[in-house]
Amino acid sequence: MDFVLPPPAQASVAVVGTAARFAVRRIFCVGRNYAEHAREMGHDPDAEPPFFFTKPADAVVDSGLTLPFPVGTADLHHEAELVVALGKSGVDVSADQAQALIWGYGAGNDLTRRDLQAAAKAARRPWDMSKGFDHSAVVGALRPAEQGVPAGRIRCLVDGRVTQDADLAEMIWPVAGIIAHLSRLVTLHPGDLIFTGTPAGVGPIARGQVCEVQIDGLESARVGFR
Repeated sequence: MDFVLPPPAQASVAVVGTAARFAVRRIFCVGRNYAEHAREMGHDPDAEPPFFFTKPADAVVDSGLTLPFPVGTADLHHEAELVVALGKSGVDVSADQAQALIWGYGAGNDLTRRDLQAAAKAARRPWDMSKGFDHSAVVGALRPAEQGVPAGRIRCLVDGRVTQDADLAEMIWPVAGIIAHLSRLVTLHPGDLIFTGTPAGVGPIARGQVCEVQIDGLESARVGFR
């Protein structure tokens, strides 16, 4: 097949214990999936089913990098999240069937230009540019699902100070329910990543700071900003 321009490089994520990488197809993100975070953002956590927004695949960033501070914002926020990597296709699957679609898990940081998001919400406009910007999806090395389902604490640290600390069990919608719901909206495919929502405590990251997301049993997702 001929292309008028060279195809872009394949977006990918590191995998624990191997030089092979996980090719990324799409990135879906769940909003307001922890009750305390929903409340801190001014919403009722019991009022709605899960909703989704997306990031471009090439927004994905490996752990361990120092990134340029994002343009267009004076209020960059961290959002610590469990990331689910899919290895099989599925459409209209049940929660019981959803687990079979999962290839692996990772720690992630859904970076957000909060000032752009707030302005977009106030104007009742889409807030894609607050979420889907360059380098906005930090993902630590994936652990294959066969090694077990993550359980325990999810934390975010900025320069070593804990800013978010919760239990994965506090999700309003568990992983299987998220996958099942999303599969009724789109056909899921191998290579899709799902960011499963962030707990309370989201907050700013400044130039010169280091932000690290930790999830028990997983490799951390750590980046700095210059």
